[in-house]
Amino acid sequence: MLTILKAALNHAFQENQIRSDEAWRKVKPFREVDMPVVRFLTSLECLRLVNTCNADFRSLVRGALLTGCRYGELTRMQASDFNVEAGTITVRVSKAGKARHVVLNDEGRQLFAELTAGRAAGDPIFLRDNGSPWLASQQQRPLAEASERVKIVPAITFHILRHSYASALAMKGVPLGVIAAQLGHADTRMTEKHYAHLSPSYVAETVRAALPSFGIVGEAHVVTLQK
Repeated sequence: MLTILKAALNHAFQENQIRSDEAWRKVKPFREVDMPVVRFLTSLECLRLVNTCNADFRSLVRGALLTGCRYGELTRMQASDFNVEAGTITVRVSKAGKARHVVLNDEGRQLFAELTAGRAAGDPIFLRDNGSPWLASQQQRPLAEASERVKIVPAITFHILRHSYASALAMKGVPLGVIAAQLGHADTRMTEKHYAHLSPSYVAETVRAALPSFGIVGEAHVVTLQK
């Protein structure tokens, strides 16, 4: 909240609505409140969620999980944005104002090939069952309903699908610079803030390889059941 307040005050200062920014420049950030808690779905949760969605919304959810794109970026995509030879999807209008090319895996290629088959270059890739485009905020209700059906509590947001994509890459050891490029981040600071702790690290690998077994934990007879 302090960060948002400072951003608003800085904007007012830059617009000459405030004479000085000295007052809030002296305010130090609160301790231990900047550590992000990123929620993401497991592979099993992704599968359950996709399977319970209606057909038109299912395509959007799959698109988000396979590209990390925002809802607005997906709904603005046209058939010509899919390059089958390169295996990429182009985001022409992004939050940062810059276009980017998102690399697809084999599953992503298959999805966009199916969705663009027979479409004219300017046709939207993602449409509702009635042929109308997806509009602002129309993703919230079907996502909440799908979350309730598969008992994901609290209900997820569309942005969590983006987190799930990035987290899956981070846990596979993909360099944070690559993840930042895929997400459209201007630099790696935001990516590091949210996903660096998920990346395999030299420290973690060294500890797990070197720490001996003390024999203080017996053989487990309990199997965790997936919710």
